[in-house]
Amino acid sequence: MKKTIITIERQYGSGGSYIGKLAAEKLGINCYNRQILEMTAQQCGIAPEFLETAEENVPTSFLYSLLLSANPTRTMEENLPLSDKVFLMESKIIGEIANKEKSFVLVGRCGNYILEDRGCFSVFIYADAKSRVKRAIEEYHISENKAESIMKKADKRRETFYNVNTGGVWQDKDQYSLCLNSALLGDDLCAELIVKAYNEYNKQFEK
Repeated sequence: MKKTIITIERQYGSGGSYIGKLAAEKLGINCYNRQILEMTAQQCGIAPEFLETAEENVPTSFLYSLLLSANPTRTMEENLPLSDKVFLMESKIIGEIANKEKSFVLVGRCGNYILEDRGCFSVFIYADAKSRVKRAIEEYHISENKAESIMKKADKRRETFYNVNTGGVWQDKDQYSLCLNSALLGDDLCAELIVKAYNEYNKQFEK
């Protein structure tokens, strides 16, 4: 299957968002990241920061079962935790974008799972902890004494959100088309490699 969409999952501080933007610019296509959250928030009439907090509070299956048993008269949709509703709404918006745009880059939001049947070239960006903390301090302007803690919390949130909603394992590199160490390769080269691999893979379907 030809893969027309690039999805990127990334560790906090690995530069995955920036790399995705660079790759999109090189390909002349749009890049979606936080825009998905903002579009979801607009539809809900809720501040993006509130929905972002909802993503952080993904319930375990045990807690969800308790919720269902405690509210037997409510519909399944009413019983859904806000984090699940956010995921469903984001999935719908991503699907709508895929219907309108043949190719684009999507950063985060379980993109490789949501767009699996549409043909996506999935990428995972990672780096060693020391390099990620350094980037958080120098580029994200996080205070030195909080950078490591914020990094760990962000990774945990992304991992939990992905694992609960997809049934997969966020950092299982076997599920991605390409995995890149941004600390070793640098942002520019990572973007170039994504574009190169994406184009080379798709060439086989143009013959």
